Parts: sequence; C-alpha cells; structure tokens
Amino acid sequence: VAAINRIPFQTISTASESASPERQRYSRNEKMAQPPPETRTLPNPPTDGITSLSYIPPGQSSSHLASTSWDGSLRIHDTSSLTHVMSQNLEAGPLLSLATPAGGSVWTGGLDGSVRKFDVSTSTSKIIGVHSGGEQSSDTEPKIACSCLSSMDGIVGSGDGTIVASAGWDGKFYLWDSRRSPGSPAATVKLPGKAFSMDSVDGKRVVIATSGRRTCIIDVRMPADEDASAKIVLDRESSLKYQTRTVRFFPDGKGLAMGSIEGRVAIEFLDEIGVESGKKKYAFKCHRAGDTVYPVNAIAFHPQLGTFATGGCDGTVVTWDGLNKKKLTTLPKFATSIAALAFNHNGTELAIASSYTFEEGEREHPRDEIFVREILDHECKPKSSK
Repeated sequence: VAAINRIPFQTISTASESASPERQRYSRNEKMAQPPPETRTLPNPPTDGITSLSYIPPGQSSSHLASTSWDGSLRIHDTSSLTHVMSQNLEAGPLLSLATPAGGSVWTGGLDGSVRKFDVSTSTSKIIGVHSGGEQSSDTEPKIACSCLSSMDGIVGSGDGTIVASAGWDGKFYLWDSRRSPGSPAATVKLPGKAFSMDSVDGKRVVIATSGRRTCIIDVRMPADEDASAKIVLDRESSLKYQTRTVRFFPDGKGLAMGSIEGRVAIEFLDEIGVESGKKKYAFKCHRAGDTVYPVNAIAFHPQLGTFATGGCDGTVVTWDGLNKKKLTTLPKFATSIAALAFNHNGTELAIASSYTFEEGEREHPRDEIFVREILDHECKPKSSK
C-alpha cells in the first residue's frame, strides 16, 4: 500500500481568541444573525446500546426516524413533533443494523443472524433471510450476526424497496429480494472476514469494511428478467493502521470516508476500478483529547453538500469538508459516546445517538439518548480550497 498523505485539516474560525469556545465556532456575522440551534431530545429512547439511526424516506413522513438497539426493539420517532411513534420488539435479540429503503418498510439485522422486513403501515414483520455462518466458533462470540444492512434503491426493480443487501460476522454478503422465497438470497459473495460496516451508492456498488483491515468493493447487477449477480471488484488493505469502525461513500460514489478505532479518518478513492477522481488519498486525526485517542464510531454525509459529520467516543460531533481538507464545525459535547449519526433527506437536520459503546468495558454510564439538531448552512457548506 502506498504511503498515505497525512495532510492536517484547517480549522475554520473567525472569532476572537477571547470568545468562549462555543461562540468561537461561529463567525461574528453568523452569531449576530442566527444563534446556534438547540439540540432537542427524543422521548422514550432505547434502553440499551443504540446501533443504528436512519430517516424513513419521504412519502411516508420526512420527519420519521427509525432506530435499532441492543434492547431488541425497533423504534420510530417523529422528529418534527418530538414524539415517540412506535416501538416493536422483533424477537431477534439485539438489533445491530438497519435499512430504510423506499416503499415504507424498515429492515433490521439481528444478533441471531436474521434479516427482517417490518411494514410500518401494518406493524407486521417477516424474516427475509438468515446469516447462518456454517462453521462452529472456537469461542463464545456469536459469528452469525447480521451486522450490516444497506438499501439498494438504485438497482433495477427495487423502486418499492424490495431489495436490500446484508453482510455479517459469518463473512458473507447477501442480496435479498423480498419477493423471493424466504431464506433464498438473490446473490451471495464470500468476504475476506467479518463485516463491520457497509454502505451502497446508486444501488450498484457496495463497500464493506471487514476484519483484517480489508476494504471490499462489490459490483451488483440485476438485469431485467435475469438472475442477480454480485462480485468483488476491489479488495485492498485499508490505509488506516487500525480496525475500521465505519465506512461511507461520498454521495457521488467517487470516494470513501473511513473511520478507525484509533481516532483517524481516511479519505480514499477508487481509481483502481475506473472511477476517476483526480484526487489523492489522505488521513487526518480527530476525536482526540490530549494524549487520549477515541474511536470514530460514525460517519454521515450531508445528502446535498457532500460534506460529512463524524461522531466519536469522546462524545463530540464534528463536520468536515473532506475534499478541501477543512474542519467546519464542532457541536457542543454530549454526555457519552456518539454511536450513530444520520442526516435527514435534505440535510437540514442531524440525528445523533448518544450511547456508551463499551470502549472502556462495563461501567456506570449516562443513559442512552437520541437527539436531533437543526443544521445551519455554514455548518456544512463546503469551504474554498484556497
């Protein structure tokens, strides 16, 4: 692997040094025109570690936010009215992953390996498939968990949200079509290790971060009236020296943002498979306090601006302009680790899961909470590269 460019980010600040830290995040004119938005708390949060957040696509309700957690329940909140819409225990044990494709359904991945489709309008669920592993584990850690889910809305035939991809601790990638017989995947790919994080773009390309610091790009095809196909077109070692915790595509699909357990984010590109970017990869340090280094748990891209937010075990959320190598805004610190992030569909709101991720083992910790916060233009707007 070629040496990675470690170019430090530039912090954008025009406030005076004598201002308080919170007020330094806003320029003088912006502070006078608009105060920082209030962070609002959603009622009836999960009672155990929060694993995923995702807004349900417009058409059902643009303000409905789904969440999963280790307490085994799928929850839906209305972030506009700050109300708890529903909770449903899916009898799958802890829920580790979540996808909200078009069509009004919510898909979940369980520690028991199950992939379930929940119909919000009828409050009914059914098992679409299972990660079965196929090999006995040499220790007590479950190896079949469905750790990752991703909507495949751009693929042919998935306009109604019938197709979702999953990856798990069994080292398998599956493409599921809910119109097929349960337990019958449309396509299967063997991965180089346990899947830790996954994302898709345009329903045709999937990225998966696995154990062994591998990053895999999978090309997915589903021609009309033909069987689906999926194959690994790129399998490379991560440029980060430690385990990848989260990976996300840039909205245009030309690059990746990857966060590691060692308080770093890498920006990588896909020129090896013909995705021309004209950019060089690099990495930067983040979510650190003095000599203490915190894992980067979550990355979420603004759906329109192409900038992104990161959340770490230091309890902070930071927005970045990855292409211009600039830090944009740091939100006021939360009580505990940031476990998950999600922008709404126009990027005007950010959902934040404040939930201890056991990076320090069993100990007393603040209760799990889900917050929502309005995002101002200047907090995510790209900056000039000059």
